[in-house]
Amino acid sequence: MIEILDTTLRDGTQGQAVNLSSDDKIAIAKRLATFGVPLIEGGWPGSNPKDAEFFARMKGVNLGATQLCAFGSTRRKGVKPEDDPSVQALLEAATKVVTVVAKSWDFHVTHALEVSLEENLRMIEETYRYLVAEGRRVIHDAEHFFDGYKANREYALQSLEAAVRGGADTLCLCDTNGGSLPEEIFEICQVVGAKFPWHRLGIHPHNDSELAVANALAAVRAGATHVQGTINGYGERCGNLNLTSLIPNLILKYGLELQGIPRDKLHELRDVSLLVDGRANLAPNLRAPYVGEAAFAHKGGIHVSAVLKDPRTYEHVPPEAVGNSRRVLVSDLSGRSNLLAKLAESGVDVPKETAGTLLDEVKQLEHTGYSFEGAEASFYLLAHKLRGGTLPFSVEGFTVFVHVNDHNPDTPTWAEATVRVKVGERLQHTAGESQHGPVSALDKAFRKAIEPFYPEIAEIELSDYKVRILSGQEAGTASGVRVMIDMTHGGERWSTVGASKNNLEASLKALTDGYAYALVKSQPIPQD
Repeated sequence: MIEILDTTLRDGTQGQAVNLSSDDKIAIAKRLATFGVPLIEGGWPGSNPKDAEFFARMKGVNLGATQLCAFGSTRRKGVKPEDDPSVQALLEAATKVVTVVAKSWDFHVTHALEVSLEENLRMIEETYRYLVAEGRRVIHDAEHFFDGYKANREYALQSLEAAVRGGADTLCLCDTNGGSLPEEIFEICQVVGAKFPWHRLGIHPHNDSELAVANALAAVRAGATHVQGTINGYGERCGNLNLTSLIPNLILKYGLELQGIPRDKLHELRDVSLLVDGRANLAPNLRAPYVGEAAFAHKGGIHVSAVLKDPRTYEHVPPEAVGNSRRVLVSDLSGRSNLLAKLAESGVDVPKETAGTLLDEVKQLEHTGYSFEGAEASFYLLAHKLRGGTLPFSVEGFTVFVHVNDHNPDTPTWAEATVRVKVGERLQHTAGESQHGPVSALDKAFRKAIEPFYPEIAEIELSDYKVRILSGQEAGTASGVRVMIDMTHGGERWSTVGASKNNLEASLKALTDGYAYALVKSQPIPQD
């Protein structure tokens, strides 16, 4: 039975751009608990007010079978544990489990702590004996253990012996610098496991060599039953062990049982990953194994054709097992299978000859700069038109003026746009202005033209706007551009694309596609 300790709220917050408020930490802790994580390391209460506040607020929170864990360090040199503020903060956090970091590498003891090797061993033993006497379960985080073992094997093992004498029940070996290899991890864990057979062996790997998951699996093969990591691999430098990769590997690949997280809970994994990203205000990793949006995305035509016959041809596990879903991408690499599958997702059945025409059109447009891979709404409209469908309007032309007052810099720059839009037999010629740039002015003018006919578009919001310069023979301001726009209405979100040598023309194309999609989608494409 493998015990997982999640340190997203402590070690994960040491990562660049990772910032969590107390409210964020509480929300994440509750979600991890419902997922079934047995141990959650909430922070270092003796190091900062935010973590102290978190533990104070968590005292009345029921996490079910999940236990909250406070993190700290051994007593300071020359100070008794009962007189050390950091050790006392561990007790004030009122958690039944504490994780304590201690030095294992003689180099760190003498150069970082600046104490004698003997004093470091006393600091470990005395701190743990005190905490155990106070009713705490002590997890010994042997910092830099693998580097220390390779530099001075005898002393690294002595540090573990001191932890055992003090009463620690778990010996967690840390690859703190993230530089060890799986074969080293396996061999050293075997040695430690044989020397301390009555104690739980743990692993805490960092990802500086892109080997954290591999190193954790090596440790488990060598006998480790306690693993520490973070959701989405958050952590200092290159991050910690990524639990969203490790957990499914342990369950689906190794067939192991995890304390608190049975196989039938795995379908919540992607939801947990997205919640943590959302709370940290970070964009999810598109290519993250198991939980990323691209983890089960298929683009090549041969791949898609095979997957539609049997997903096992190009998927190592069913996406549903980890709460993900299969995605078929449309691009200039697509075959007919891609298009048929993508249209089927929208409930559209098209004959093969139409699919062939659509495929040719997609490849030609992508050659000119379009990208339908992330713009499914524009692809839907393209299919709609090729099947003989009509759009609710057509744009006949536009103009844009930007007004700058050089004589008075306090006067804001503003843009004015006019558009000519045909709705049925009616030609609308309207204008709009904005202090937020020409695209905003175009949007206002366009809305003014069609809202009298389609008042529902007033509820549609533009949520994202991206411009990419397209590389080619021409460079600089002569380069073509691709514009991607995201729109939302209620809980629905869709994306469109426009491409042109003219940034405003590309923007207007993507913008108007977004409105057209919402209107056309409300009246499904007729079937043959």
